[in-house]
Amino acid sequence: MQNQLKIFTWHIHGSYLFYLSQGNYDIYIPTKPEKTEGYYGRGETFPFGANVIEIPAEEVKDHSFDCIVYQTNNNYLTDQYEILSEEQRKLPRIYIEHDPPRQHPTDTKHVVDDPEVTLVHVTHFNRLMWDSNNTPTRVIEHGVTDSGVVYKGDLDKGIVVINNLPARGRLLGYDIFMNVRKHVPLDLVGMGTGDLGLGEVLHPQLPEFQSRYRFFFNPIRYTSLGLAICEAMMMGIPVVGLATTELSAVIENGVSGFIHTDVDYLVEKMKLLINEPQLALEIGNNGRKVAMQRFNIQRFANDWEQLFSEVTNRQVPESLITAS
Repeated sequence: MQNQLKIFTWHIHGSYLFYLSQGNYDIYIPTKPEKTEGYYGRGETFPFGANVIEIPAEEVKDHSFDCIVYQTNNNYLTDQYEILSEEQRKLPRIYIEHDPPRQHPTDTKHVVDDPEVTLVHVTHFNRLMWDSNNTPTRVIEHGVTDSGVVYKGDLDKGIVVINNLPARGRLLGYDIFMNVRKHVPLDLVGMGTGDLGLGEVLHPQLPEFQSRYRFFFNPIRYTSLGLAICEAMMMGIPVVGLATTELSAVIENGVSGFIHTDVDYLVEKMKLLINEPQLALEIGNNGRKVAMQRFNIQRFANDWEQLFSEVTNRQVPESLITAS
């Protein structure tokens, strides 16, 4: 039996790391006592399996890995030189880009410019917008597990799930949220919600908590496709959001959710969902069908297993092999 691949990365996005860990490989993450970004360890929020393994940062150089996965500019520009050996830095490398470009929507050059690194974008929109230089790119769309929690929708209001919304401003739609809640009952959950929200609901408890809300509202103007949206769709919660970035290519307006760039239109559709629970159920069921096909966790895990196999085997495409 072949040993499982040993993947080294940093703990950056807990929910993404949890879903990434559903594949057939071992993931090693560094820890520091001060728990700075990327060095939190497993933590207690997510039910990680035995294949997510902590290593004290100062011991990372002593271990053998098959692939290094970067997830932030800091990982790529600083962390790797602080904790990886020179030999480890020559291993097959992948950079997961979780976000669309911030400085300029089309002309921002990615920090990675290396034909030996594979740059993985989590949405097609992100790959479209980034200038990825000479780095080969791949899109691996999100995958989320089915919590098994059934949508109830018995609360006549919507839920918004965003961390630190008041501090993150227009980009995350703080002003949109404040405007919409004047017309439609909304509850906000997440870290740093202050007086505006209900506070944090831990990821394992979130499915049951949000299952009672009539709809899920995403006010974010410019972001990657949030895992919270995929999770809501997987549960059958109807999603209402802005027709920007990848969401415009995920939801069919009026069929599997409601999307538009006109916030007034979205407000009317939220009111419609509140007044017509049966319609909300139908919209949510359609969204769930999309999620089960597009964001299936097994498809996600298979995509990652295939990519790890490719980069660690340094496979040469058949089209590049010259017949003798």
